[in-house]
Amino acid sequence: MDALYICGSTASGKSSAALTLAAALDGEIVNADAFQLYRGLETLTAAPTPEEKAQAPHHLYGVLDQDASADADAYRQLALPVLDDIRSRGKLPIVVGGSGLYIKFLTHGPSDLPPGNEALRKELDALSLDELNKRLAALDPATAATIDRHNPRYVQRALEICILSGQPVSELRQSFDHDPPHLAGLLLQWSPGDLDTRIRQRTAMMLNDGAIDEVAALPAEATSAAKAIGVPEIRALLSGDLTRNDCQERLVISTRQYAKRQRTWFRREKWLTNIDGPFTEEAILSRASHLP
Repeated sequence: MDALYICGSTASGKSSAALTLAAALDGEIVNADAFQLYRGLETLTAAPTPEEKAQAPHHLYGVLDQDASADADAYRQLALPVLDDIRSRGKLPIVVGGSGLYIKFLTHGPSDLPPGNEALRKELDALSLDELNKRLAALDPATAATIDRHNPRYVQRALEICILSGQPVSELRQSFDHDPPHLAGLLLQWSPGDLDTRIRQRTAMMLNDGAIDEVAALPAEATSAAKAIGVPEIRALLSGDLTRNDCQERLVISTRQYAKRQRTWFRREKWLTNIDGPFTEEAILSRASHLP
């Protein structure tokens, strides 16, 4: 296979599965999580630990400054030469992440979407989320009806595309409906109850292991990195607006909502092969061995 993709919602065990597959298939792991690209958010984003990175080569983790902006096309430009380099050395790229649009750009191409425009982005940054949603609804009702309206990053990018291209995002992304041949990937799935337990456990570990210090150190100009799940909740804790218990519960809720959106996205990707948790290393290897 040309590359192996390991997809799934947050807390589904993607990093562990990738290590299993890297060891068995002589692979190298490539990040496809939007916020694990940033330095200084390793605990908050559940990036691989130093111990995990020592088990296999890892790429595109912590490669961006916290004040850098990124989008799916910028990620694609970072990832393509990394994949080519891994293949040139006879290794298998194992792409791991839960950022569906980033993976889509990597597997299906950019669909002729315009690149980000810094001047327009600053203009849109000044608008409230409600204003962004209203403008998107006026320009592209189809996308406005299906997008995560609570995520300013997604709404802003969709609106940016509409303005720069003069066309609705929903029309420009029609090519995404056709899967290129020979894509191979696993979709790690859990029941909602089991995933909720995993999210709760991981959230408690994050707060205990340094996520609070990471958010406290975020500079004011880190507007893109600050959109990571957990930053608003921990900032409210730091300001005294939330207790530790309330912060943890709100972070669980935000993560659960994000996981639901991830599941909805990846279930549309028919080229992915489902594997239901809890899964053993043997089950992961067996399912991967039957991929095209």
